[in-house]
Amino acid sequence: MGSTSGPPTDREGRSDPNTGRESRSDPETARSGSDGARFAQQHGDDGAHSRPERGSRPDRGQGADADRERRGGTDAAGVAVLVGCAVWSLVSAAGREGRPEGVLLAVFAVTAGYACGRISGSLLPVGGFLVTAVGAVAVAVASHDGVVPGAAAGAVTPLGQAGAVAALLVLGTGAACCAASAARTAGGRTGSRLFASAVACSALALASVPVFAVCLAVLLCSLAAARIRRRTAVLAALALAAGLVAGTTWAVAKDALPAGLATSVKASLTEHRGALWRDAVTLAEREPVRGVGPARFGRLSPASVQSPASGSKPHSAPLQQAAEQGVVGVALLAGVFGWILYGLGRSPRPAPVALSAAAALTAVAVLACVGNVLSFAPVTTGAALLAGLATARTPHEGHGLEEQDL
Repeated sequence: MGSTSGPPTDREGRSDPNTGRESRSDPETARSGSDGARFAQQHGDDGAHSRPERGSRPDRGQGADADRERRGGTDAAGVAVLVGCAVWSLVSAAGREGRPEGVLLAVFAVTAGYACGRISGSLLPVGGFLVTAVGAVAVAVASHDGVVPGAAAGAVTPLGQAGAVAALLVLGTGAACCAASAARTAGGRTGSRLFASAVACSALALASVPVFAVCLAVLLCSLAAARIRRRTAVLAALALAAGLVAGTTWAVAKDALPAGLATSVKASLTEHRGALWRDAVTLAEREPVRGVGPARFGRLSPASVQSPASGSKPHSAPLQQAAEQGVVGVALLAGVFGWILYGLGRSPRPAPVALSAAAALTAVAVLACVGNVLSFAPVTTGAALLAGLATARTPHEGHGLEEQDL
């Protein structure tokens, strides 16, 4: 019994501090646990929200799916508009001596050019633009020498030849500007800008001073696009500009402009061009829905019959559509242009690339309102190729659009 009440052994003495330390650690554990619970109560919501911010990468799959759905909708809209153009040309030609082959070839050229642009743009994000620019300049030089490859319908005339050269130089300038915006090195950007400037300056030798001014405007728009993040407002302004030019051509043909403005506008037009536009409006008013039929303007227009050198066309794409395919044809033509701008607005490429392409394509649309540029396959194919390049997905761009980029 005495042994039980005696001093503790060495083992027991050594265990006492451990026991004491364990007992002393219990209040600390309890205190830390209560602090953690209190922190979780106070900041539970913030912690729940802050953790996904650190691990936001798993949501990239959802962004990619949403972006894929948007692009699928854009492509579906393009298919619908192009199919509508082809079908309506057949409808407007039914029961008449119309020839829809030119419209069908134009639809095929746009489809092929856009598809090639999407494919080559994903493989060569910068090189595709440079190849397009070089090709446009080469065809422009060949056109200036008197040979325009692939004229869609009608004989090649000096008037149409000049318009084709102008459109090709504008496309070449725009493609070079897109290459500069897409380049990832300072040397690549500088070289592409210099090439775009050279293409614009070549308009002085191959075309005219107004064409040089248009190319210079595309170059300046591309430089300004480098500082623009929200592309939607710019694209809307470009669409409005093209619409104003198209409306002005109709007003000139109807003599609906104010006296002073009409005098200044008509001073830049030939009398024969004005007569062609007036004949187009007259035919459009005669058949407002279906038009007179594709490729029938040259046989029904007195001004075109008196001057076969006009190429049997009114030298204005909206007026030609109104005369030959009615208001539905005009709506489809506007739908194609709107689809291209919408696709550029949803493009995964950076905003400067999309806006540079939009500026060049808008300039071509303006030339088409006052000329015969869409009658040549190189122009329609080149425009669609540039649009496809500017909307292609590349391995370097992100999966979705940033909110400030819209």
